[in-house]
Amino acid sequence: MKAVSIKEPGGPEVLEWVEAEDPVPAVGEVVIDVVAAALNRADVMQRMGLYPLPPGTSPYPGLEVSGHVSALGEGVTGLRVGDEVCALLTGGGYAQKVAVPAGQLLPVPKGVGLVEAAALPEAVATVWSNIVMTAGLKQGETFLVHGGAGGVGTMAIQIAKALGARVVTTVGSPEKAARARELGADATINYREQDFAEHGPYDVILDVIGGQYLQRNIQSLAPDGRLVVIGLQQGMEGQLNLADLVFKRISVHGTTLRTRSAEQKAAIVAEVRRNVWPMIENGSVQLVLDRTLPMAEAAEAHRLMEEGRHVGKILLLNN
Repeated sequence: MKAVSIKEPGGPEVLEWVEAEDPVPAVGEVVIDVVAAALNRADVMQRMGLYPLPPGTSPYPGLEVSGHVSALGEGVTGLRVGDEVCALLTGGGYAQKVAVPAGQLLPVPKGVGLVEAAALPEAVATVWSNIVMTAGLKQGETFLVHGGAGGVGTMAIQIAKALGARVVTTVGSPEKAARARELGADATINYREQDFAEHGPYDVILDVIGGQYLQRNIQSLAPDGRLVVIGLQQGMEGQLNLADLVFKRISVHGTTLRTRSAEQKAAIVAEVRRNVWPMIENGSVQLVLDRTLPMAEAAEAHRLMEEGRHVGKILLLNN
Protein backbone atom coordinates (compact mmCIF):
# COMPACT_ATOMS: atom_id res chain seq x y z
CA MET A 1 0.00 0.00 0.00
CA LYS A 2 0.90 3.68 0.08
CA ALA A 3 0.76 5.93 3.13
CA VAL A 4 1.60 9.48 4.17
CA SER A 5 4.87 9.42 6.10
CA ILE A 6 6.33 12.16 8.30
CA LYS A 7 9.94 12.42 7.10
CA GLU A 8 10.97 14.48 10.13
CA PRO A 9 9.25 17.00 12.43
CA GLY A 10 8.48 20.21 10.59
CA GLY A 11 6.12 22.02 8.23
CA PRO A 12 3.65 20.48 5.79
CA GLU A 13 6.46 19.79 3.32
CA VAL A 14 7.73 16.92 5.50
CA LEU A 15 4.68 14.82 4.56
CA GLU A 16 5.55 12.26 1.86
CA TRP A 17 3.39 9.76 -0.07
CA VAL A 18 5.46 6.57 0.22
CA GLU A 19 5.32 2.80 -0.18
CA ALA A 20 4.48 1.03 3.07
CA GLU A 21 3.78 -2.48 4.32
CA ASP A 22 0.19 -3.66 4.25
CA PRO A 23 -1.29 -4.03 7.74
CA VAL A 24 -2.22 -7.46 9.07
CA PRO A 25 -5.17 -7.70 11.49
CA ALA A 26 -4.32 -8.82 15.00
CA VAL A 27 -6.79 -10.70 17.18
CA GLY A 28 -9.96 -8.63 17.42
CA GLU A 29 -8.98 -6.28 14.59
CA VAL A 30 -10.15 -5.70 11.03
CA VAL A 31 -8.37 -4.16 8.07
CA ILE A 32 -10.14 -1.36 6.22
CA ASP A 33 -9.47 -0.41 2.62
CA VAL A 34 -9.53 3.35 3.17
CA VAL A 35 -11.75 5.45 0.92
CA ALA A 36 -11.28 8.70 2.83
CA ALA A 37 -9.53 10.06 5.93
CA ALA A 38 -10.28 13.28 7.78
CA LEU A 39 -7.81 15.84 9.12
CA ASN A 40 -7.63 16.68 12.79
CA ARG A 41 -5.55 19.21 14.69
CA ALA A 42 -3.70 16.33 16.36
CA ASP A 43 -2.33 15.36 12.93
CA VAL A 44 -0.73 18.78 12.62
CA MET A 45 0.72 18.53 16.13
CA GLN A 46 2.10 15.06 15.35
CA ARG A 47 3.72 16.33 12.14
CA MET A 48 5.40 19.12 14.11
CA GLY A 49 6.77 16.66 16.67
CA LEU A 50 4.55 18.02 19.45
CA TYR A 51 2.28 15.00 19.99
CA PRO A 52 4.02 11.93 21.46
CA LEU A 53 2.37 8.79 20.09
CA PRO A 54 0.88 6.16 22.40
CA PRO A 55 2.98 2.96 22.46
CA GLY A 56 2.36 0.71 19.47
CA THR A 57 0.66 3.40 17.39
CA SER A 58 1.11 3.51 13.63
CA PRO A 59 3.65 6.20 12.68
CA TYR A 60 1.34 7.48 9.97
CA PRO A 61 -1.09 10.26 10.95
CA GLY A 62 -4.86 10.01 10.70
CA LEU A 63 -7.45 9.46 13.44
CA GLU A 64 -10.60 8.65 11.46
CA VAL A 65 -11.42 7.00 8.15
CA SER A 66 -14.18 5.47 6.09
CA GLY A 67 -13.96 2.53 3.72
CA HIS A 68 -14.62 -1.17 3.19
CA VAL A 69 -13.71 -4.05 5.50
CA SER A 70 -11.13 -6.14 3.62
CA ALA A 71 -9.88 -8.60 6.25
CA LEU A 72 -11.04 -9.95 9.62
CA GLY A 73 -8.76 -10.89 12.47
CA GLU A 74 -9.33 -13.85 14.75
CA GLY A 75 -12.33 -13.50 17.03
CA VAL A 76 -14.12 -10.76 15.06
CA THR A 77 -17.85 -11.33 14.73
CA GLY A 78 -20.73 -9.31 13.34
CA LEU A 79 -18.72 -7.93 10.41
CA ARG A 80 -18.11 -9.19 6.87
CA VAL A 81 -15.59 -8.46 4.18
CA GLY A 82 -17.06 -5.69 2.01
CA ASP A 83 -19.00 -3.93 4.78
CA GLU A 84 -19.02 -0.15 4.49
CA VAL A 85 -17.80 1.39 7.75
CA CYS A 86 -16.19 4.39 9.36
CA ALA A 87 -13.75 4.07 12.23
CA LEU A 88 -12.07 5.83 15.12
CA LEU A 89 -8.31 5.24 15.01
CA THR A 90 -5.28 5.73 17.23
CA GLY A 91 -3.33 6.54 14.07
CA GLY A 92 -2.57 5.31 10.57
CA GLY A 93 -5.52 6.77 8.67
CA TYR A 94 -3.50 8.60 6.00
CA ALA A 95 -3.02 5.38 4.04
CA GLN A 96 -4.66 3.03 1.61
CA LYS A 97 -5.24 0.42 4.34
CA VAL A 98 -5.41 0.49 8.12
CA ALA A 99 -5.91 -2.08 10.90
CA VAL A 100 -8.26 -1.13 13.73
CA PRO A 101 -9.93 -2.87 16.71
CA ALA A 102 -13.40 -4.00 15.68
CA GLY A 103 -14.97 -2.16 18.62
CA GLN A 104 -13.95 1.16 17.08
CA LEU A 105 -15.95 0.64 13.89
CA LEU A 106 -19.28 2.28 13.15
CA PRO A 107 -21.76 1.69 10.35
CA VAL A 108 -22.19 4.52 7.87
CA PRO A 109 -25.28 6.45 9.02
CA LYS A 110 -28.33 6.36 6.75
CA GLY A 111 -28.31 9.35 4.42
CA VAL A 112 -24.53 9.86 4.64
CA GLY A 113 -22.16 8.93 1.81
CA LEU A 114 -19.24 6.61 2.39
CA VAL A 115 -16.67 9.33 1.65
CA GLU A 116 -18.34 11.88 3.90
CA ALA A 117 -18.60 9.40 6.78
CA ALA A 118 -14.84 9.76 7.32
CA ALA A 119 -15.56 13.13 8.92
CA LEU A 120 -17.62 11.64 11.74
CA PRO A 121 -15.88 9.25 14.16
CA GLU A 122 -13.21 11.42 15.82
CA ALA A 123 -15.23 14.62 15.97
CA VAL A 124 -18.42 12.98 17.22
CA ALA A 125 -16.65 10.75 19.74
CA THR A 126 -14.64 13.71 21.02
CA VAL A 127 -17.71 15.88 21.50
CA TRP A 128 -19.96 13.22 23.05
CA SER A 129 -17.33 11.80 25.40
CA ASN A 130 -16.39 15.24 26.68
CA ILE A 131 -19.55 17.33 26.88
CA VAL A 132 -21.89 14.49 27.89
CA MET A 133 -19.92 11.60 29.39
CA THR A 134 -17.41 13.84 31.20
CA ALA A 135 -19.10 17.22 31.74
CA GLY A 136 -22.71 16.03 31.96
CA LEU A 137 -24.21 18.84 29.87
CA LYS A 138 -27.93 19.07 30.56
CA GLN A 139 -30.95 20.62 28.90
CA GLY A 140 -31.28 24.32 29.70
CA GLU A 141 -27.58 24.82 30.55
CA THR A 142 -25.35 27.29 28.73
CA PHE A 143 -22.51 25.73 26.73
CA LEU A 144 -19.47 27.49 25.26
CA VAL A 145 -17.24 25.87 22.64
CA HIS A 146 -14.07 27.62 21.52
CA GLY A 147 -13.37 27.44 17.80
CA GLY A 148 -16.88 26.87 16.55
CA ALA A 149 -15.90 26.71 12.88
CA GLY A 150 -13.61 23.67 13.14
CA GLY A 151 -14.49 20.02 12.84
CA VAL A 152 -15.06 19.56 16.57
CA GLY A 153 -16.67 22.98 16.96
CA THR A 154 -19.27 22.54 14.24
CA MET A 155 -20.22 19.17 15.70
CA ALA A 156 -20.27 20.45 19.30
CA ILE A 157 -22.64 23.28 18.39
CA GLN A 158 -25.13 20.88 16.87
CA ILE A 159 -24.97 18.13 19.48
CA ALA A 160 -25.27 20.60 22.37
CA LYS A 161 -28.23 22.24 20.65
CA ALA A 162 -29.88 18.86 20.10
CA LEU A 163 -29.48 18.20 23.83
CA GLY A 164 -31.41 21.39 24.61
CA ALA A 165 -28.53 23.61 25.72
CA ARG A 166 -28.06 27.30 24.99
CA VAL A 167 -25.00 27.35 22.73
CA VAL A 168 -22.30 30.04 22.51
CA THR A 169 -19.15 29.82 20.42
CA THR A 170 -16.02 31.83 19.68
CA VAL A 171 -15.09 32.41 16.03
CA GLY A 172 -12.55 34.49 14.11
CA SER A 173 -14.62 36.15 11.39
CA PRO A 174 -18.15 37.35 10.55
CA GLU A 175 -18.41 34.60 7.93
CA LYS A 176 -17.65 31.91 10.50
CA ALA A 177 -20.08 33.53 12.93
CA ALA A 178 -22.85 33.35 10.33
CA ARG A 179 -22.14 29.67 9.68
CA ALA A 180 -22.12 28.90 13.40
CA ARG A 181 -25.54 30.51 13.78
CA GLU A 182 -26.84 28.46 10.86
CA LEU A 183 -25.74 25.34 12.71
CA GLY A 184 -27.65 26.37 15.83
CA ALA A 185 -25.42 28.65 17.89
CA ASP A 186 -27.52 31.08 19.93
CA ALA A 187 -24.66 33.57 20.21
CA THR A 188 -21.24 34.02 18.60
CA ILE A 189 -18.24 35.92 19.93
CA ASN A 190 -15.51 37.17 17.60
CA TYR A 191 -12.41 36.52 19.70
CA ARG A 192 -10.45 39.10 17.73
CA GLU A 193 -12.79 41.86 18.93
CA GLN A 194 -14.56 40.61 22.08
CA ASP A 195 -13.71 38.87 25.34
CA PHE A 196 -15.76 35.71 25.76
CA ALA A 197 -15.43 35.97 29.56
CA GLU A 198 -17.64 39.06 29.52
CA HIS A 199 -20.49 37.09 27.94
CA GLY A 200 -20.82 34.33 30.58
CA PRO A 201 -21.63 32.70 32.79
CA TYR A 202 -21.37 29.28 31.17
CA ASP A 203 -22.17 25.93 32.71
CA VAL A 204 -19.86 23.90 30.46
CA ILE A 205 -16.88 25.02 28.36
CA LEU A 206 -15.16 22.85 25.75
CA ASP A 207 -11.70 24.32 25.15
CA VAL A 208 -9.25 23.51 22.35
CA ILE A 209 -7.03 26.55 23.03
CA GLY A 210 -5.31 25.73 26.32
CA GLY A 211 -2.85 27.87 28.30
CA GLN A 212 -3.77 31.47 27.73
CA TYR A 213 -7.52 30.80 28.12
CA LEU A 214 -7.35 28.93 31.43
CA GLN A 215 -8.00 31.75 33.89
CA ARG A 216 -10.64 33.45 31.74
CA ASN A 217 -12.42 30.12 31.27
CA ILE A 218 -12.59 29.67 35.04
CA GLN A 219 -13.72 33.26 35.61
CA SER A 220 -16.55 32.91 33.11
CA LEU A 221 -17.96 29.65 34.47
CA ALA A 222 -21.11 29.62 36.59
CA PRO A 223 -21.12 28.02 40.04
CA ASP A 224 -20.70 24.23 39.66
CA GLY A 225 -19.41 24.85 36.13
CA ARG A 226 -17.30 22.32 34.24
CA LEU A 227 -14.30 23.06 32.03
CA VAL A 228 -13.03 20.38 29.65
CA VAL A 229 -9.68 21.09 28.02
CA ILE A 230 -9.02 18.95 24.94
CA GLY A 231 -6.46 21.03 23.02
CA LEU A 232 -3.33 23.08 23.58
CA GLN A 233 -3.22 25.27 20.48
CA GLN A 234 -2.09 28.34 22.43
CA GLY A 235 0.14 26.87 25.09
CA MET A 236 0.63 24.12 27.65
CA GLU A 237 0.84 26.33 30.74
CA GLY A 238 -1.56 28.77 32.33
CA GLN A 239 -2.01 30.68 35.58
CA LEU A 240 -5.01 30.04 37.75
CA ASN A 241 -6.55 31.79 40.75
CA LEU A 242 -7.56 28.83 42.91
CA ALA A 243 -10.10 30.95 44.79
CA ASP A 244 -12.23 31.10 41.64
CA LEU A 245 -12.04 27.33 41.44
CA VAL A 246 -12.84 26.66 45.07
CA PHE A 247 -15.60 29.15 45.81
CA LYS A 248 -17.55 28.38 42.64
CA ARG A 249 -16.97 24.61 42.96
CA ILE A 250 -15.52 24.41 39.46
CA SER A 251 -14.51 21.08 37.92
CA VAL A 252 -11.61 21.05 35.45
CA HIS A 253 -11.05 18.05 33.20
CA GLY A 254 -8.14 17.46 30.86
CA THR A 255 -8.86 14.71 28.34
CA THR A 256 -7.66 13.21 25.11
CA LEU A 257 -9.34 10.49 23.10
CA ARG A 258 -6.23 9.13 21.41
CA THR A 259 -4.50 7.72 24.49
CA ARG A 260 -7.56 5.92 25.86
CA SER A 261 -7.55 2.12 25.85
CA ALA A 262 -9.28 0.13 23.14
CA GLU A 263 -11.92 -0.84 25.69
CA GLN A 264 -12.61 2.79 26.59
CA LYS A 265 -12.81 3.78 22.93
CA ALA A 266 -15.19 0.91 22.21
CA ALA A 267 -17.46 2.10 25.04
CA ILE A 268 -17.45 5.65 23.64
CA VAL A 269 -18.14 4.39 20.12
CA ALA A 270 -21.11 2.36 21.43
CA GLU A 271 -22.49 5.48 23.16
CA VAL A 272 -22.04 7.49 19.95
CA ARG A 273 -23.85 4.89 17.87
CA ARG A 274 -26.71 4.73 20.35
CA ASN A 275 -27.13 8.46 20.93
CA VAL A 276 -25.65 10.50 18.06
CA TRP A 277 -26.24 8.30 15.01
CA PRO A 278 -30.04 8.84 15.36
CA MET A 279 -29.43 12.62 15.45
CA ILE A 280 -27.47 12.36 12.20
CA GLU A 281 -30.03 10.12 10.54
CA ASN A 282 -32.96 12.39 11.44
CA GLY A 283 -31.10 15.50 10.27
CA SER A 284 -30.75 17.31 13.61
CA VAL A 285 -26.97 16.94 13.35
CA GLN A 286 -25.33 17.46 9.97
CA LEU A 287 -21.89 16.90 8.52
CA VAL A 288 -19.97 20.07 7.75
CA LEU A 289 -17.33 19.57 5.05
CA ASP A 290 -14.96 22.24 3.83
CA ARG A 291 -13.25 20.42 0.94
CA THR A 292 -11.62 17.21 -0.27
CA LEU A 293 -8.12 16.62 -1.65
CA PRO A 294 -6.25 13.54 -2.88
CA MET A 295 -4.42 11.63 -0.13
CA ALA A 296 -1.12 12.32 -1.90
CA GLU A 297 -1.75 16.06 -1.34
CA ALA A 298 -1.82 15.79 2.45
CA ALA A 299 0.78 18.57 2.69
CA GLU A 300 -1.58 21.02 1.00
CA ALA A 301 -4.41 19.92 3.27
CA HIS A 302 -2.24 20.65 6.31
CA ARG A 303 -1.41 24.12 4.95
CA LEU A 304 -5.12 24.84 4.58
CA MET A 305 -5.84 23.71 8.13
CA GLU A 306 -3.05 25.85 9.55
CA GLU A 307 -4.32 28.92 7.67
CA GLY A 308 -7.53 28.52 9.68
CA ARG A 309 -9.94 29.69 7.01
CA HIS A 310 -11.79 26.39 6.65
CA VAL A 311 -15.21 25.64 8.11
CA GLY A 312 -15.81 22.02 9.08
CA LYS A 313 -13.73 19.04 8.04
CA ILE A 314 -11.07 18.60 5.36
CA LEU A 315 -10.98 15.12 3.80
CA LEU A 316 -8.22 13.18 2.02
CA LEU A 317 -9.39 10.76 -0.67
CA ASN A 318 -7.89 7.55 -2.00
CA ASN A 319 -8.79 7.59 -5.69
